[in-house]
Amino acid sequence: MFTGIIEELGRVEKVERSADAARLTIRGPRVVSDARHGDSISVNGVCLTVVEQTGGTFTADVMAQTLLMSTLGAAEVGNPVNLERAALVGDRLGGHIVQGHIDGTSVLLAVTPGDAWRVLRLSLSPELAPLVVGKGSIAVDGVSLTVSNISPASEPDQWFEVSLIPETLTATTLGQRLADDHVNIETDILARHVERMLALADAGSKRSHL
Repeated sequence: MFTGIIEELGRVEKVERSADAARLTIRGPRVVSDARHGDSISVNGVCLTVVEQTGGTFTADVMAQTLLMSTLGAAEVGNPVNLERAALVGDRLGGHIVQGHIDGTSVLLAVTPGDAWRVLRLSLSPELAPLVVGKGSIAVDGVSLTVSNISPASEPDQWFEVSLIPETLTATTLGQRLADDHVNIETDILARHVERMLALADAGSKRSHL
């Protein structure tokens, strides 16, 4: 489990691709400082398992499903990435509960600069739109954020906005994002549980009326 509070900006050092997987080597001295084989590290919001570590780098395997669902499928040497170690029991939960199991990707539709803030508008697929609410939590490339605005339910193309403070702009990759970039998103786990319960309740109601 993670909190969405990015600890370090890392860099992709090596990408080894096979037919249905990839092995990434990532530089991140801080997150590797106490890492052990089998530990979990969030890379742009994707939970990866450490299989090797040397000095300031760690290596992780990425399976086909993750490559298809996330931006890691397009990872290249030199790409900056957001890094976070798994949360420690007893620590303050600075962001929100983030599993590192992303729901998919989103397209950055627009970037609106301000004096200190920057507003990002991102696309929402029909499947994920019901799971995102105004003032709710969402993880974008592993960064815990609050939804500052959301499209009306009547709009055919759904979107949401997040407002980034200067610290987020400098401490994460989001400050470098441009329109048309793709990012990983993970919706709130509580919303996903509620959606599942409602779906099962609705299915049960329909069966009882047959």
